[in-house]
Amino acid sequence: MTAAKPLIAQREDGIDVLNPYDGSLVGRVMVSDPDDVDALLTRARQGTALSRALPRHRRAAILEKAARLVDEQSEDFARTIVREAGKTIVQARKETLRCVNTLKLSAEEAKRNAGEIVPFDAYAGSEARQGWFTREPLGIIAAITPYNDPLNLVAHKLGPAIAGGNAVLLKPSELAPFSALKLVETLIKAGLPEAIVTVAIGGAELGRAIVSARDVRMVSFTGGFATGEAISRSAGLKKLAMDLGGNAPVIVMADCNIGKAVEGCVSGGYWAAGQNCIGTQRILVQAACYDRFRDAFVAGTARVVAGDPSSEGTDVGPMISEAAAERAEVAVDEAISGGARLLCGHQRKRAIYSPTVLESVPHDGRLWREEIFAPVVMLERFETLRDAIRLANEPDYSLHAGIFTDNLADALEAAAGIEAGGVMINDSSDYRFDAMPFGGFKHGSMGREGVRFAYEDMTQPKVICINRA
Repeated sequence: MTAAKPLIAQREDGIDVLNPYDGSLVGRVMVSDPDDVDALLTRARQGTALSRALPRHRRAAILEKAARLVDEQSEDFARTIVREAGKTIVQARKETLRCVNTLKLSAEEAKRNAGEIVPFDAYAGSEARQGWFTREPLGIIAAITPYNDPLNLVAHKLGPAIAGGNAVLLKPSELAPFSALKLVETLIKAGLPEAIVTVAIGGAELGRAIVSARDVRMVSFTGGFATGEAISRSAGLKKLAMDLGGNAPVIVMADCNIGKAVEGCVSGGYWAAGQNCIGTQRILVQAACYDRFRDAFVAGTARVVAGDPSSEGTDVGPMISEAAAERAEVAVDEAISGGARLLCGHQRKRAIYSPTVLESVPHDGRLWREEIFAPVVMLERFETLRDAIRLANEPDYSLHAGIFTDNLADALEAAAGIEAGGVMINDSSDYRFDAMPFGGFKHGSMGREGVRFAYEDMTQPKVICINRA
């Protein structure tokens, strides 16, 4: 892949983006630094005027055409994801299809969610008034995206922002920027004025300068807790929407279809090499079926093929870097030293970390309490559903959870009692449909993704009231 064409004039220095599987050069991308932020904002301010002036039918048409273009180039997009992020080709194709859907949903939102009538005469003293509210753009939205879904998570920020008439200052992960650049180029080919999306690639100092800029009216961030906290300290008075990760529990009740539960949990635990904020990390298994589930799950894990992500037969590719795989390895070593029992996996070859299963993991250790973001799954035995819900809720943050059961009452009790942004019944925690509200509970939860919900976060109501008296 050749060096990406910068979307604005940038400095001559750049960074090499490397394939996480074999270390080969994917391409070179130009970078910005904090001194460039004034120029970035100047362009973004031009973009706000252009975006606001686009009628809704044009916004929708651009997004619909971009969806068609991504679909037509879906294999090229998928191969880009494989090269820069290490996702398997099968998973990358699915991410590309989700991007198409996200853009289509955004096009629909541009056409239908424009505001509503306000019933002024429902209140005594306002009988002579009538009116409505519209949904107006915020202005400049800073969008900061991670490496694990380098295409669709960018679409989840650009699509709703464009639908709402905003400009976007996009900072994709420097580890996997080419999918984002390719999507922006596709939107421009679809008719989007170039200044509406400005791309800036760089490190933490650049990010801090962007989010602290007064002209930025909202920061939409997907990433880790430490970075999220740093953004909240720097941002000042502006809207924040953050997806900060999770530590997803899945409850397996003895009455469920064990085969279906095993299949769902294997997929949920190891999708994208476990670099998945809603990936299954803790599986809570009722004592009556624990041994049966454990044996079947370990056997299913052992059948997972880890290796070259470009191969059609690979289930798990590399983590984003060798350093990331080393961190996972160290975390598992710590858990084993603390008394955890290794059931399978825990082997590393450069950035590939084999799918790993543990049981009896200490609850005061970081593997139980924090997001591992690696292909590591823990099994834990419980007796009653109440016990399982208590265990599920132990971490300070939560995105998704799941439960496998044939008992409707148990399913609904779990759905009510688990503190999470979503509870998947008879499915793993990692199911997500791009139209549904998506976000976390408890510590660090801010806003929701999902096209309609992000669109509403990225717009503001304006009331128009007519006094007929």
